[in-house]
Amino acid sequence: MSYYISTTLKNTTFKDAIEKTTAALKEEGFGVLTEIDLKATLKKKLDADFYNYTILGACNPQMAYQALQAENKIGTMLPCNVIVQEREPGIIEISAVDPAASMMAVENDSLGDIAKDVQKRLTKVIQSI
Repeated sequence: MSYYISTTLKNTTFKDAIEKTTAALKEEGFGVLTEIDLKATLKKKLDADFYNYTILGACNPQMAYQALQAENKIGTMLPCNVIVQEREPGIIEISAVDPAASMMAVENDSLGDIAKDVQKRLTKVIQSI
């Protein structure tokens, strides 16, 4: 089982890909709580050059609340990370964590339906971009 859901975009800019991803997340009830520019962070902290890579910390408040009610330590796996990366100029990959795969590590059957719902929503996000 793959641990992520992914798509690739061509003929768009990195900035536009982030905007499209953020808009698609919003359509499915997710907000972006954090945005980490990994390229800038690695340059600042390590003086290392890296390609365009941004991590979006996405959260659907209703789903997060349900998950927290079922498992109080599930916050260690929140928010759902979505990455936007451009390893080759003009080819941008967008990937989201597959929550159903991550929940396999948690021994709590009540999380299964919640994870499947989030998985369905994130798959719809990725497919709509």
